[in-house]
Amino acid sequence: MKTELHSHPQSSITAAAVEQWHEQYDVIIAGFGGAGACAAIAAADAGSSVLICDVASGSGGSTALSSAELYLGAGTRVQKACGYNDSIEAMYDYLMVSNGPEADSAKTRAYCEGSVEHFNWLVDLGVPFNDSEFKARAIVATTDDGLLYTGSEKAWPYVTTIRPAPRGHNLAIKGDHGGPLFMQILTAAAIQRGVEISFETRALRLIEDRGEVVGLVVRRDMQERFVGCNQGVILSAGGFVMNPEMLAQYAPDLLRCNLPIGNAGDTGSGILIGQGMGAAVNNMHQGFVSLPFYPPSSLTFGIFINAHGKRFINEDCYHGRVGAHVLQQPPGPVYLVLSVEDYGKYETHSYLGAEIAATGETLAELVAELDLPEGQLGQTIELYNRHAKQLADPEFHKAGEWLKPLTAPYVALDCTPGRGVNMPYFTLGGLDTRVSGEVLTESGAVIPGLYAAGRTACGVPRRADGYASGISVGDASFSGRMAGAAAAAREKQQRK
Repeated sequence: MKTELHSHPQSSITAAAVEQWHEQYDVIIAGFGGAGACAAIAAADAGSSVLICDVASGSGGSTALSSAELYLGAGTRVQKACGYNDSIEAMYDYLMVSNGPEADSAKTRAYCEGSVEHFNWLVDLGVPFNDSEFKARAIVATTDDGLLYTGSEKAWPYVTTIRPAPRGHNLAIKGDHGGPLFMQILTAAAIQRGVEISFETRALRLIEDRGEVVGLVVRRDMQERFVGCNQGVILSAGGFVMNPEMLAQYAPDLLRCNLPIGNAGDTGSGILIGQGMGAAVNNMHQGFVSLPFYPPSSLTFGIFINAHGKRFINEDCYHGRVGAHVLQQPPGPVYLVLSVEDYGKYETHSYLGAEIAATGETLAELVAELDLPEGQLGQTIELYNRHAKQLADPEFHKAGEWLKPLTAPYVALDCTPGRGVNMPYFTLGGLDTRVSGEVLTESGAVIPGLYAAGRTACGVPRRADGYASGISVGDASFSGRMAGAAAAAREKQQRK
């Protein structure tokens, strides 16, 4: 058959159109990041023969590019060793409230109830965690400590009703190197189990027989091959952050940010392949957004100001929540205003990249250099300082440990999107699935033999303003396991 017949990902082909099956496996996995690796391990452990393919020349995906923090809780070994009595309900309540109306109760419940067991499963594979806590306010741990706060658990509004606990589990390796180590361990585990691996192999289209997925068309060595599956295909090829057309269609607000987080393969191919089989998508408008204004943590003493010269956020919350709220501000500039004494190590320790918009030995000098309504910034700072002296913040409820009056000399950092400030982002929408990873149609029916995991699926993380670092890798590895186990549990159908 001509190549053109099989190269468009948005339509499946029928088994009757296959002239020759080149290979046969029980489970086929498209994408060898954290989700695909965990799916392969789970399926192989259940007795299935597994092929995992990836368009890249090695394993890793976006997981290998991350710090590989894992958002896990409900009483892990590391939490208990560090003195935290976390519970399933506290973790569940936080994730449900922080993800708002987009939250999926079934997936969140399964993730929380399975959190400790998933942690132990990873440890059994050889993933190392030290029983120690990194206590500084930071985006990633700079040490090999095993636990840190990675969300807004200690910040308003969540802290008022939900008991906080750190759930960011950091691998036992110094610096931001957890991703490569995590994928090295998972890859070795897959190889040890006899998983067949095919790199530089592009997944193209699904093959179906009377509505059931029975194989996958792939391109390897410039040749299209028809690979049959006895149990199912798992799509774990990442999100669509590297696809400008899909971003413009589904999540145009993300294009206001400037640093896509992902690998070159995050083009939405897995999502498109699933749609070609009639799969539904969910939450496609949402993505992770960051304004990485700490470290240094001293910048938390400052206040964020919008174009009206008014505050809009409690600055002690997670950097992703701040980034999401920045995008919600009225047109015009956004500034982080602080005392010079808290500017500290900004130029050597920050990821923010924001330029200085103004400085002032007096408030009047600072205001004169900023594009803000006359008198408004002075009123905002006066109100803030008056309450900060009493360790109070009635407007936005910043915690007392981060409250003190702003004093001269002042500095303002330009955090306006599009003016050079670093705003990383990636997508959170994907194929609609069950907890098992089974892919659903628009009517909610299961597509037999089709599964999705990681950012190809719409999983536990749903919103930018409720995100916590580690929830994507945690969800990807967990959802990969669920999909691998579910596919391997299907009755085997011998294809010829």
